[in-house]
Amino acid sequence: MRSLLVSKVEHLDSTVLTGGLPRTPDARRTGFAAGAGGNPNSVTAMTTQQELVRFLEDRFACAQACTECARACVLRVSRSDPDAIDHEARVRSKALLCAEVCDATCRMLAEQHLQDEPALRLQTKWCLLVCLECAQVFDEWPGAEADARACRDCARACEEFLTTLN
Repeated sequence: MRSLLVSKVEHLDSTVLTGGLPRTPDARRTGFAAGAGGNPNSVTAMTTQQELVRFLEDRFACAQACTECARACVLRVSRSDPDAIDHEARVRSKALLCAEVCDATCRMLAEQHLQDEPALRLQTKWCLLVCLECAQVFDEWPGAEADARACRDCARACEEFLTTLN
């Protein structure tokens, strides 16, 4: 996993961070002898590379938490009565919504070519809110403590990823 992450970072470093222009072979050799007007390329690239690694790690952690939350919600739905009309129906409805939103968020986070930051931010915020609502509903249902914890963990991972986006 780590080597895949490093190769993604190197690819992004060589394309996205340089504006799509290939780096010259001499770019890394210039070091502190870089032209006037700022830090040398290696210092700026390293800082950006660290931020990129953090972004990818938080994105993966959020996607993984979304998967766990969706799994917990689907299992909660499978244990509920489909014909219920009381609080159990509310639990079932919230769990279904949460599972669908978490699944959609996970798929969006897993897309490597997706660079639409506003859409990614909106989807992640929606997931965070739905997970918190679902956790509150699970808190009122006996035996759903682990499911509520999975929803809160997902909301926390979404919040950390949103912080990385800022």
